[in-house]
Amino acid sequence: MKKTILVAGATGNLGYRICRELIQRGAEVRAIVRTSSDPDKTEALEKMGVEIKCIDFNNPEAIAEACREVSCVVSVLAGLGDVIIDLQKRIADAAIAAGVPRFIPSDFCTDYTLLKEGENRNFDLRRVFRTYIDSLPIQVSSVFNGCFADILKYNTPILNLKDKSIGYWGERADWKLDFTTMDNTASFTAEAALDDQAPRNLQIASFQVSPNMLSEEVKEVSGQEFKIHQLSSLEHFAEAIKKQRAEDPAGENELYAKFQQGQYMYSMFTAQHHELANGRYEGISWTSCTDYLKTFLQ
Repeated sequence: MKKTILVAGATGNLGYRICRELIQRGAEVRAIVRTSSDPDKTEALEKMGVEIKCIDFNNPEAIAEACREVSCVVSVLAGLGDVIIDLQKRIADAAIAAGVPRFIPSDFCTDYTLLKEGENRNFDLRRVFRTYIDSLPIQVSSVFNGCFADILKYNTPILNLKDKSIGYWGERADWKLDFTTMDNTASFTAEAALDDQAPRNLQIASFQVSPNMLSEEVKEVSGQEFKIHQLSSLEHFAEAIKKQRAEDPAGENELYAKFQQGQYMYSMFTAQHHELANGRYEGISWTSCTDYLKTFLQ
């Protein structure tokens, strides 16, 4: 008997890929979408074979009805407290009301349980929801993928293609950073959604690479030598982020405020995945650092 998996956030980049991977594994996939969702995106999901439930996300009864006969709810929602805490609470409560046994929350990030509270606003929102759902009668599994590998394309201080530089904070030139591609994250999440024995925490990484290692990888792929340099101490970086946040109150209402971007990078240099679950499921082809760099480096 096929399992039915419900995905919240299916119209997003990662959500779409998770739906695709679930269908490839023979699952029935149901997606709850807002009445205001982009029709082109919902049509693309339907063409893939996803059953679309267009509902009012403020209506617990409608969410519960959509959850009927579902084996696992996968949340790929993105947002601030009104989404990560409030909406996910409504979905979790509705899932329990409908008899859903398992839930995968929107924890696609660095394993924030390794970080101190207060170091990352968006992770702290997930921490609040974690406390709530862990008090409920439902089996929960979080997929921690570190940082999406896409960040390496965006000219951040970690890899700046324009300046041909690689930066790091503290004495962390040999600190291995966790990167996972969207496709690898989607494949693993699909497997976890179908795995009734999946544990509470699942750490993954397509590849783990330090700034020094990244420098060598870039040279091997492109033939170019990027300048590697220390940006500041971790302590100075943390203070700079706090100052930036204090000076930008409007950023509290922005999902990716500048201070939040700094917090993400700070977390990359202070938390590290040591218990990778990459080998839990067969058939996932994990992308190497070299192969990923080849997709955008000449």
